[in-house]
Amino acid sequence: MKVKVSRVMVDGQAKALKFYTEALGFVKKTDVPAGEFRRLTVVSPDGPGEVELVLEPNNNPAAKPDRRALLEQGVLLTAFAVDGIQREDRRLKKPGVAFRSQPAPMGPTMAAGFEDRCGNLIQIYQG
Repeated sequence: MKVKVSRVMVDGQAKALKFYTEALGFVKKTDVPAGEFRRLTVVSPDGPGEVELVLEPNNNPAAKPDRRALLEQGVLLTAFAVDGIQREDRRLKKPGVAFRSQPAPMGPTMAAGFEDRCGNLIQIYQG
């Protein structure tokens, strides 16, 4: 069994696509109309055949308060591995990525957390 698709609930698909491609450097893979929304996925340029990240519109009224509470509590949604965390920290700050925590030791690795501008906390860690 292998993970091929993962979802990130976002509060706007166009805003999410802009952030994930322009700020983080992901590449758009799928953009297909799906009723009111789109099936919109991005992939890492370092592993385009690996995991697709679905930018899923959060239009579920029950989920909105839960996501807001998770963000306020500092609960991380997911994590992305990077080769050099200090280099990624500097690169991501240039387009204005808002870090909640700076690179710091976390067990055997270094990690930092940032907001994705779409209602989620993401961690990067040196893998």
